[in-house]
Amino acid sequence: MYGKFQKYLQDELKAIEDAGLYKKERNICSPQGAEITLEGGKKALNFCANNYLGLSDNPRLIAAAKKAMDERGYGMSSVRFICGAQDIHRQLEKAIAKYFHTDDTILYAACFDANGGVFEPLLTAEDAIISDALNHASIIDGVRLCKAVRYRYANADMSDLEEKLKEAQAQRFRIIVTDGVFSMDGNVAPMDKICELAEKYDALVMVDESHSAGVVGKTGHGVAEEFNLYGRIDIHTGTLGKSFGGAVGGFTTGRQEIIDILRQRSRPYLFSNSLPPMICGAGIELFKMLEESDELHTKQQENVKYFREKMLAAGFDCKPTQSAILAVMLYDAPLSQKFAARMAEEGIFVTGFYYPVVPKGQARIRVQISAAHEKEHLDKAIAAFIKVGKELGVL
Repeated sequence: MYGKFQKYLQDELKAIEDAGLYKKERNICSPQGAEITLEGGKKALNFCANNYLGLSDNPRLIAAAKKAMDERGYGMSSVRFICGAQDIHRQLEKAIAKYFHTDDTILYAACFDANGGVFEPLLTAEDAIISDALNHASIIDGVRLCKAVRYRYANADMSDLEEKLKEAQAQRFRIIVTDGVFSMDGNVAPMDKICELAEKYDALVMVDESHSAGVVGKTGHGVAEEFNLYGRIDIHTGTLGKSFGGAVGGFTTGRQEIIDILRQRSRPYLFSNSLPPMICGAGIELFKMLEESDELHTKQQENVKYFREKMLAAGFDCKPTQSAILAVMLYDAPLSQKFAARMAEEGIFVTGFYYPVVPKGQARIRVQISAAHEKEHLDKAIAAFIKVGKELGVL
């Protein structure tokens, strides 16, 4: 049987490659940071990591992770409810709840698991999920695992959301779910208007803070801080793999009874090993750092403003951003791949995004700005963009 299936796979792979859509992975041989070392020893500036606060190689977090391993071991070898929990798991959950001003938190191996495990325990076929059209794949998959009636509204379109909420009055409970920051465009969901509609039409609100936590808000505490919505958002999901240290680990934080039910019924939580002690130790230290100072968030925001202004002045077509993500629009998928390859030759590590990650005809280079970047890093990247842009007829 595999012979026929193998031929099918080979043909599919060739078709992807012929279309200029084949994804090639590049190996990093150094810690993640503003400057990285690639295979063969070549150095590059990294502008495509989710390392928004520049903490992926932070010495204080590394020391905390080592200390946790020395004191609590390497791994848990069990799921939480059997014998996989330590005191530091609970400490991290409390730190996350404090950061987001919520009642309690439940930890997962990744935010993909948090989003995959949140809907099915809470909702049934009597209920409704109203989801933004550009929500992350993990939300989409989580919705698929639930029997609730599904509605989808156009990205950040409040008129469309209101229409879907009117339709969803036929169901028992309703929940609106949205990304806080949409990872491909960099726009922030209009959470103030979403909460107003939720209250008008008797709906719960859930937001994925993966790209907004550490970035959005006066001190980077996410969309509730940005829109002064503490107490009005029922569920936040998020990751420790972006702003919060860049390792692994996800979480759901929100109202007490919701978290309690998830502990009883959420399958990715019940059937996956607990987070390793080193992740918990570093995570606890991370939230101490963020409580002490807003310096990293301030620097990141200054970097974003500087980079965007310079790119627009150079003539690039950039989507408006309210986050650390800047989408440099190229529209053509093969061009985005060629552009990224030329940037690599200039020592700038960026990635071209194209269908199915973004809609057809919307290919782009997604640039992600970090607090780890210095002004000279930004200037070098801007100069490379201008050089390559002229070479390839983009400018």
